[in-house]
Amino acid sequence: MKETVYIVDDEPDILELVAIGLKKTGYRVRGFKRSAELLAAVRRAAPDLFILDLMLPDIDGLELCKKLRAEAATRRIPIIMLTARRDETDKVLGLELGADDYVTKPFSPKELAARVKAVLRRGKEAETAGVISVDGRFTIDPARREVRGADGNVIELTRIEFDILERLAGRRGWVFPRERLLGDVWGESVHVSDRNIDVHIRHLREKLGSAGSLIVNVRGVGYKLAQ
Repeated sequence: MKETVYIVDDEPDILELVAIGLKKTGYRVRGFKRSAELLAAVRRAAPDLFILDLMLPDIDGLELCKKLRAEAATRRIPIIMLTARRDETDKVLGLELGADDYVTKPFSPKELAARVKAVLRRGKEAETAGVISVDGRFTIDPARREVRGADGNVIELTRIEFDILERLAGRRGWVFPRERLLGDVWGESVHVSDRNIDVHIRHLREKLGSAGSLIVNVRGVGYKLAQ
């Protein structure tokens, strides 16, 4: 079955460009000019991935991202932000609100398709892996894509946060250079900055509570999950 992508952008040319590019790659695409239209469609059927423009006439992309992350039905669906701004602050804020990736306009349809593929691929890689227990402080279930704390409650993570934690736990004690994590999580064909990793690591530590101290920064190299 083809995976479905919802994109919201008030520029018709962008909607058409994205739709054509992704359809050629094998995805089903629905385009919306306003956030309200996308939210109404989500109530009927959720997609496999969202692409959100930052500047929208009703609810801006950052606020829309926040709304989608707050709803149980959509909080685990990956989000890629589109922005015409090159200000790193907006990009970092998008990541902090739960976006999985961002693309700066103008962009190549092939690059966007590669990012969509990389984000969706991460959700499938762990289907046959077993549950990982980390000192009884939390468990990682790759098949369900769930992390649970010592109390048994689910710790809500974004897809990127989950993928980073899974890789660190899968080779516990190994030091993962930032470049390696970027390649493993985003894909070799996708170019993102080291800052992305640092933002997601900080959020992981916060969400894991006291267990977050197990994620260690190896200065000048990258990160590891301490043994």
